Amino acid sequence: MIIERISILNFKNIEEADLTFSPRLNCLFGDNGMGKTNLLDALYYLSFTRSYTNLPDSQLITHEKDFMVLQGYYNRNDNSDEIYCGVKRKQKKVFKRNKKEYDRLSEHIGFIPVVIISPADIDLIQGGSDERRKFIDMLISQYDKEYLHALINYNKALYQRNSLLKKSFSVSDDSLFEIWEEQMSRYGSLIHRKRKTFSADFAPVFTEYYRIVSGENETVHFQYQSRLENDSLSSLLVSGREKDKISGFTTSGTHKDDFDFLLDDYLIRKIGSQGQNKTYLIALKLAQFNFLSEKGLSPPILLLDDLFDKLDAKRAERIIHLVAQPEFGQIFIADTNRNYPDEILNEMQCDYKLFQVKDGVIRESK
Repeated sequence: MIIERISILNFKNIEEADLTFSPRLNCLFGDNGMGKTNLLDALYYLSFTRSYTNLPDSQLITHEKDFMVLQGYYNRNDNSDEIYCGVKRKQKKVFKRNKKEYDRLSEHIGFIPVVIISPADIDLIQGGSDERRKFIDMLISQYDKEYLHALINYNKALYQRNSLLKKSFSVSDDSLFEIWEEQMSRYGSLIHRKRKTFSADFAPVFTEYYRIVSGENETVHFQYQSRLENDSLSSLLVSGREKDKISGFTTSGTHKDDFDFLLDDYLIRKIGSQGQNKTYLIALKLAQFNFLSEKGLSPPILLLDDLFDKLDAKRAERIIHLVAQPEFGQIFIADTNRNYPDEILNEMQCDYKLFQVKDGVIRESK
């Protein structure tokens, strides 16, 4: 899968752009705050129907504008697809594939596989369990529609149960809780099972990438933590119902699962250096790329934002060698320093395009 062209109107600080890309390597240069990351976010949005920064759509529209439009023109095995997104303030967003609107945005997830490595990823390590679950859930959802369906329905049931809990003083019939708890138990059990399978399959891919990038013998892995390992969700929900009525929210379920990221059997967020944290993140994302490809998706589009910050020269060199390999398809690199992209260009000896970004204006460069 490659994106051949993108048209942008009023997305963040990019008021207007119409760009044609190289099928292999695209390098974006410019100072911080000029719009490089915004272009990468537009590419991400066309894949996942939302911003990588999790901003609400209203905040993505250029200041004092009433709407935004993104149009991407893709090619997969010589088949062309046009993806359109239009957002007007205070109105429902419109997403179309080849001029046909999706009934549900979830139908689009996985059609355009994308992997992004961004400075914001540090929240995967330093942030709470929500960030790690979100990463794992999005990864699995790209290739497993049953998992995505279960997530959506689990969260709907969770929302309904929490609504009952908040007004439990006026709810005397526990059968109302049982309706939503049955739904949570059914979908939560499937989510738990698939997360376990994913963790077992993904771990060796991740550890190998960490070894290659770091060049060291550090032991890294991650552990899936879930109370469903020892108890059924239905029993946890029933036994915790009275406590949940007091707190006003559901304290047990797969929405409380976590993934511990470990370095030498310790949480990396507590003992890892900046370089180790960055290496861990890069290994996770490169493993994500490999994993999605192995699951039968076309090679994802790889978005690299400020990739080499906080890495020593040797680790940067190993990454350059890795992404230069032919299994990595279309790549976008955004950086303030042109030295590293130039090294990748020299290593790959492939078709490429350069873009200069200044104050939201993007121009092809030589």
